[in-house]
Amino acid sequence: MKWSIRAACQDDIAAMQRVEVEAGERFRDISLDSIADDEPLGTRELAEHVRHGTAWVAVADKPAAESIVGYATASQVDREGHLDQVSVSTSAAGQGIGLALICEVHEWAKAQGFTEVTLTTFAEVPWNGPYYERLGYVPMSETALGPELAAIREQERQAGLDVTPRLAMRCPLDK
Repeated sequence: MKWSIRAACQDDIAAMQRVEVEAGERFRDISLDSIADDEPLGTRELAEHVRHGTAWVAVADKPAAESIVGYATASQVDREGHLDQVSVSTSAAGQGIGLALICEVHEWAKAQGFTEVTLTTFAEVPWNGPYYERLGYVPMSETALGPELAAIREQERQAGLDVTPRLAMRCPLDK
């Protein structure tokens, strides 16, 4: 499958939500049905990311029309870049799309003058913590979290995401 990355637009939001729901289904395979059942990012939140230029989509070239097969969003947290979300449809998994989207977030962060990108993820889910470690992310202790990242972790706890160990990670960016 041929694909490319571009900035997301308002017309992409429903497809982005569809991709997130589809990607979440993978959690059923490891008995994390509550995560699979979680709602995708809301339309308003995604629209804000689009408006601020912090959302990107992976588009598969198909004969009739383009099809969104992945997306990522980013924000500023504690004066650094933060990978809010990255999702790839199961039909497009294993083709480097997630990595390309993460690299897009890193490029955005560098352009903003940030020196690192943070994220929160499941520590032991193979396509989460171990995957990010292979990309150069390192775990952060709870005491090392800035106030905004600590607030994100608290929101995750309140939302019931801590059904299996979660952690914050950071990746230094090469200038």
